Amino acid sequence: VQLVDSGGGMVQPGGSLRLSCAASGFTFSNYAMSWVRQAPGKGPEWISNINTGGGSTYYADAVKGRFTISRDNAKNTLYLQMNSLKPEDTALYYCAFRWFSGSYQWGQGIQVTVSS
Repeated sequence: VQLVDSGGGMVQPGGSLRLSCAASGFTFSNYAMSWVRQAPGKGPEWISNINTGGGSTYYADAVKGRFTISRDNAKNTLYLQMNSLKPEDTALYYCAFRWFSGSYQWGQGIQVTVSS
């Protein structure tokens, strides 16, 4: 089972990035997926969820209206389109899902830095 996060980097305030999470080793379409971030010195923050079919999403207030979560079940890939980025969006971003047993599977994390 593997979740591989990609697409991070450094961007100026107001810029955009698109994160991807390539899934393998499990039936991707059977699981709701999430994006979680952790800023330096802070705890994890659940920022977005998407259901198995992609028709239902959730966003934390901090990113609502700026970030869009989506998935392509044919490609086993989760996305996070991030627009109007702010310095406070600087964090390690992880994709994740919860197994039916209750434990979580995490990607390796990808750094997003928003700075002028």
